[in-house]
Order: sequence, then structure tokens, then C-alpha cells
Amino acid sequence: MPLNNEQPTSTSRSEDQGSDVESSLASDLDCSRDSFNSDSSSKHCTPSSSPPRILPRDEVMEAGRDLFNLKLVHEIVVGDVRAELSQGPQNSLWNIVRQNLYEAFWDKLETELNEDPPEYQHAIKLVEDIREILLLFLNPGANRMRTQIMEVLDMDLIRQQAENDALDIQGLASYIISTMGKLCAPMRDEEIRKLRESTDNIVTLLKEIFRVLDLMKLDNVNSTIEILRPLLQRNGVEYQRQLFQSILDDLPTALNRTTAWIQSALEELLLASFPPEKPDNAGKGQPPLPGPVQILNAACLRFLTWDFSKTLVPETWVMDKYRLEEIQQQLRQWETVNEVLLIVHSKIGGPIQGASLLSDRLKRMIGVLLEGMHKPDFNLEETLEGVGAQVCSELNKSLTERSSPALTPDQQATLTGQICSISQKENPIRTLVEDRVQQYFMLLLSDPKNQTKLEEVSASLTAIKPELVAIGKTFISLINYNRAVYGPFYMDIIRKLLFGSSPPTPIPHQQQAPNCHVSHE
Repeated sequence: MPLNNEQPTSTSRSEDQGSDVESSLASDLDCSRDSFNSDSSSKHCTPSSSPPRILPRDEVMEAGRDLFNLKLVHEIVVGDVRAELSQGPQNSLWNIVRQNLYEAFWDKLETELNEDPPEYQHAIKLVEDIREILLLFLNPGANRMRTQIMEVLDMDLIRQQAENDALDIQGLASYIISTMGKLCAPMRDEEIRKLRESTDNIVTLLKEIFRVLDLMKLDNVNSTIEILRPLLQRNGVEYQRQLFQSILDDLPTALNRTTAWIQSALEELLLASFPPEKPDNAGKGQPPLPGPVQILNAACLRFLTWDFSKTLVPETWVMDKYRLEEIQQQLRQWETVNEVLLIVHSKIGGPIQGASLLSDRLKRMIGVLLEGMHKPDFNLEETLEGVGAQVCSELNKSLTERSSPALTPDQQATLTGQICSISQKENPIRTLVEDRVQQYFMLLLSDPKNQTKLEEVSASLTAIKPELVAIGKTFISLINYNRAVYGPFYMDIIRKLLFGSSPPTPIPHQQQAPNCHVSHE
């Protein structure tokens, strides 16, 4: 089959997101390969872990296949995965070379068919490729159509006709188009009609046939995904767990980061329950150990402030990394919106009290201005200055409508300065909002099945309640599914940490591993 200028991809997510997951998986496998010959691979092993061993190449390849299958199943169950055609970056070297080869092939074919007598060697190969594609579309029981395709597109007969200059390639194309019309999805009927009515030469027609066949292959893949999705949703948890266990069997270090993630949360809980700076507690004995659910809740809460650009996520969360990033980005954006609104209402007070339309307008405007604030090139301080100016303009307009005095230049400067100050981590309004958000999510994690807790939003977060509830639903859904799949692995890690040789000793804050609780700035 000739090169085409489009190729299928496995997901309808944006390219940077899809590549993000694949690169994370590849990074995991590469790290595991490197650890096979490194003594440092055992540094984070659980108490009962065996020393790392050198794996044969076939076991590494099998682990790679399991990783791919695990990712694919997870995306079908959790995401909205669909196959799509993607040309990739237009100016990339690969795309340029591929396009040149693609055009060269068809130019060569056209030259051969215009010879006297015509040269059919490559044309016959194309017909054979088309036949194999058509056969792939058939259901197992479609024996009658399979026989018909094999008889009409009999390659031996076609070669004999070509040798005797009796080949009707236009007739073969007509039969192929007719058969495609019987096998395609209804949404492709218009494409088939255009092929039937085409007056282009045979080379252009063959190019169009392959283009439509590519679309039909995508339809076939997406149809298969939709058929598999209910089955995987019923059995996906157990299947993914089995796949991960097989990966763990081949790659003993596949839970190193997960163990460090859980251990860091445990150490923080122990430090909070029995801080070393209170020596008067020394005679009271060791505090009770936290339970598994409490440890996992504390660990999962860290994702809200995780620095994804500097720290790899635990192995059990690799496939949801970009989802966690989206949650964090949306949360930080709406936290900032809420902080601005709190400053506005505390500064202006009475004149805009109860002005719900104004609050909604300000909220939408601030949200739009803060879009993309997670990007490295986003200048938060500069943007907040613009937000302050827009807020002052809207406030003056509303105050004038209410027959209230407009803000003076000094008041506007003060309000804008306070809004800009929330770019500082130590800002009290920012600290308040972030603490309330943390408390809200901890409340959700403490009882994730209780839907009423989604609506229990602090009064200081009322302005962003709809957005907070939506983010909370997404976050809890991810947490619940992840625990359903990897819960047994987490329990085993926690058991070893708590009751292995000895429970972990709390370490001072400045010595704790930085791979979990970091700023979201």
C-alpha cells in the first residue's frame, strides 16, 4: 500500500496530551531498563523487595507490551478515546519526506499507466492491497461476499489480463467502489457517492479510494472501541490489575516511586501527630499509627500542589498524569478568580452588596483573562494588573448605575495593588483560599461516596462553587477508580511500611523528600 499523507492516531485528546502520556510510559520503561544494571535501583525498595536482577530482552519487551495494553484499556474505560487521522506537524522533516515519497509514488504510477502498452505492475499491487483491506472489513460469517471479492479480484487472473493487455482497471475500480459502499458506515455514503461520480483519471481515483479506505478503517476501529467499552468497564479493574501485576513481575522496581510517594505522606502524618519540636510529649509514648485510608488520602491530596514539571508521578498514576495536571490547572485558575472577588467585595463592600449580576460578570471576565495561567510564559503579575484595571472599570460602571460615587484614583490604585499582591505565595487572601480548598478536597476524600459533601463548600468559596464541585467530581472519580485498580498494591506497600521491620521515623520538614508537596506556582 502506498504512503498516505494521513495516519491514524489512537486518541482524540490533544497531541501534547497524548504524547505526554506516551512519553511518561516510555520514561517509566527506560528508567526500569536503566535500573537493571544499577545498584541504586534498590534504594526505594519496600522492606521485602528482592535485589534487582538483570532481565532478558524478551521480558523487557513483554513488559513494554503490557504497558501499552494497560494504557489503551485505561484510556478506553476512563477517557473518551477515539481514533483520528493526524497529519502531524506540517513542516516537520518526517512529514516533508513522507509527502515527497507519496507524490513520487503516484507520479511513477501515472507514468507507467500512460506508457504504450501500459505497465500494470504497481497498479496490480495496489488492487491486491485494496482487496486485503476489504477482506478485513468483513464479519467472520460473511462467506458469500468474501468469495465474491476473491473471485472478482483474482490476482492471478488480473495478472494474465495485464500480460495480454486486456485489463479493465476502470472496471475493477468501479467494483471496488461498489463494495466499499456496502461495507462503509452510513456517514461515509457521501464519500462513496463522490467516488462513483468522479471523472478523474484512474490514478487520482485510486488515491481517493485509499483516502476513503483510511476513513473506513478509522470507523472500524472506533466501532470496535465502542463495542469493547462496556465490556472493559465491567471487567477493566481486574484486567488492569492483572496487567500491572505482570509488569511488576517483570520489572521489580515498578513501584519505587509509588512507595516513596506513600512513605512521604506517612512521614508527614507521623510528624504532624507527634512533632519533634514538642519535647514534653516524649514521655507520652508513640502516637497511634494512621490508617491506610488516611495515608492514601494525604498522598492523593498532594496532587493538587504537585510540580509535574520537576517531579515524576507515581507509577500507578502515569496514565492519569495529564488529567491530574488539568485538575490542578483549573483549580489554580478558579482559586485566583475567587481571591480577586474576595478582595473586591472586602474593599468595596456595601455599594455592591447583593449585586449578583455584577459578581457573575466579574467572575466570567477574570476567568477569561486568567486562561492559560499554567503556561511557563504566562506573566501573572502583568495579567493581574490588567485584571485590576478591568475590575475597576466594571465597578465604576456599576456604581454609576446605582447612583453611587465612582472609585477615586487612589482607591483604584489600592484595589489594583491588592489584586496584584495575590501573585505572592504569602498573600493572606491567597493562603486563606488555598487552605479552604485543601479542606474541601480532604472532606471529599474522607467520604468519596457521599455526594452531598460535594455541595458543602466554605462560604469563602461560594463564588466558585459550581466550578469547584465539577473539579471535585472529576478528582474523586479518578481517585476511586485508581484505588479500585491499585488498592491491593497500596495496601501491601502500607503494610510493609507500617509493620515491616519498623515504622518510618518522622523526619524534619527541611529533610523531607521534595517529590510530593511543592508549590503550584
